Amino acid sequence: MIADSLVLPKATHNLVRRLTGQSRPDLALSLALKDLVRLRIKEAKSQIGEFEKKYSMTFQEFETAWKNGKITDPYSYPVEQDYFEWEAYVSELEGLQDISQWMV
Repeated sequence: MIADSLVLPKATHNLVRRLTGQSRPDLALSLALKDLVRLRIKEAKSQIGEFEKKYSMTFQEFETAWKNGKITDPYSYPVEQDYFEWEAYVSELEGLQDISQWMV
């Protein structure tokens, strides 16, 4: 079996070692990536929560209301901006959750 290898620049190795407390580069990088994914999941959930609070509904409910003409001023800049940002956070969260399932 051929092992995959990764060469980290010394500065990167030092950084992930200091961030994680792990001296092995493979473990340090793995832990740093897990932390990054967890942090991004937390941020996406927080942003989604803000939109859900603002509109008192989930994104799926908002999207359905949007399509059915039940959102006031749906094509105004602020509402469109919220729609696109909210959709981006929902998509990002789904992708990050997929990633987190196969991270060891």
